[in-house]
Amino acid sequence: MQDYTLEIKEMGIRAKEAARSLRTLSANEKNNLLHRIYEQLCLAKEDILSANTIDVADARSSGVKEALVERLTLNERRFEEMLEGLNQIIQLKDPVGEIESMWINDAGLSIGNKRVPLGVVAMIYESRPNVTVDATALCLKTGNAVILKGGSDALLTNKAILSAIDQAITLCDLPLGTVQLVKTTDREFTKQLLCAKQYIDCVIPRGGAGLIQFVSDHSKIPMIETGTGNCHIYVDFDYDEEKAIGIIENAKVQRPGACNAVETVLVHEAIAQTFLPKLVAYLNEKKVTLALCARSHEIATSVSDLSKEWYLATELDWETEYLDYKLAVKIVSDIEEAISHIEKYSTGHSEAILTNQYDHAQYFLNHVDSSTVYVNASTRFTDGGQFGFGAEIGISTQKLHARGPMGLKALTTIKYIVYGNGQIRN
Repeated sequence: MQDYTLEIKEMGIRAKEAARSLRTLSANEKNNLLHRIYEQLCLAKEDILSANTIDVADARSSGVKEALVERLTLNERRFEEMLEGLNQIIQLKDPVGEIESMWINDAGLSIGNKRVPLGVVAMIYESRPNVTVDATALCLKTGNAVILKGGSDALLTNKAILSAIDQAITLCDLPLGTVQLVKTTDREFTKQLLCAKQYIDCVIPRGGAGLIQFVSDHSKIPMIETGTGNCHIYVDFDYDEEKAIGIIENAKVQRPGACNAVETVLVHEAIAQTFLPKLVAYLNEKKVTLALCARSHEIATSVSDLSKEWYLATELDWETEYLDYKLAVKIVSDIEEAISHIEKYSTGHSEAILTNQYDHAQYFLNHVDSSTVYVNASTRFTDGGQFGFGAEIGISTQKLHARGPMGLKALTTIKYIVYGNGQIRN
């Protein structure tokens, strides 16, 4: 086992020094830095896309499933979307320095709370290279230094992106410890980094269940858990079947490797005989493999002209985040059974009800305890950009400090400021 103590200490010291510089920058100074990053990314576009092409080819040759390769891919359109997300963050209001409340206590002290940066953030994530830019921009906008540990499959892409970011930091005469990339793929480094609580104020893991569990098991640093997405859609007895199929297709097929993609569809038994054959046929065309409960499996097998891309679901299917062209389907007797199933198997990410019943919609909103709950919409909208936050650092499924898509404010905390006039405590 290799000892990375010295490397981590040097990285931590650089990050702490940078954080001291960043926390006093004005909003204009931080936006100027982000503008510089935007410019340098544009200049480095060809290098970044070329590096990503190599990463994608290596992932495919290593047998990585296509849905995860899709997450890794950074093409022309996604590069522009990445830049647009950066531009949106520049336009957002800087929360740092805000005085959220002020009051006078019995001793005549003026007491207030002021929003301040967290300090040094360690971001540990998988695949998506756009997270490198999103995390950097959100952390810098809020005056935080950041240590980035991306996935090994995106290492060349991330190195190319960080090269451009470093150029911008140098042009703005800021410490290079402002943004640092872990360039080793050794998991032991990550394990030891998670013990460096004297340098790092917060760790944010973003990825699959294995990564989240690894960080949770080994971190001695306070952690914001961006959880896995075992997301559900419940189709009520009265909802338009064609609309429901359109929503389910979007939630499953548009980007199946995303954490907000639906993994289980629950169907009211009153519409199962008519709705399920249509859903099964449609998803068969989209090459989606279905894990069906016993009742839905019986209905599906009665449709003889289909290619039968399905199997009988097991307990494991109800609790699995597929991140792939797979979907579990279960027939339920009513909204109560649907909510009970969600309560048992959900990871607390995103759930939706498709219904025309106002009381059912409100009941679902009130009783489902996930970070984001929808009525008559795809779960794919659980996203910082879609919520108006610009980009996001992740989607928190925990309940302390931050929950749901985490934008700028989630990367800050408060400190109390107190004005006195010679008071002493009796």
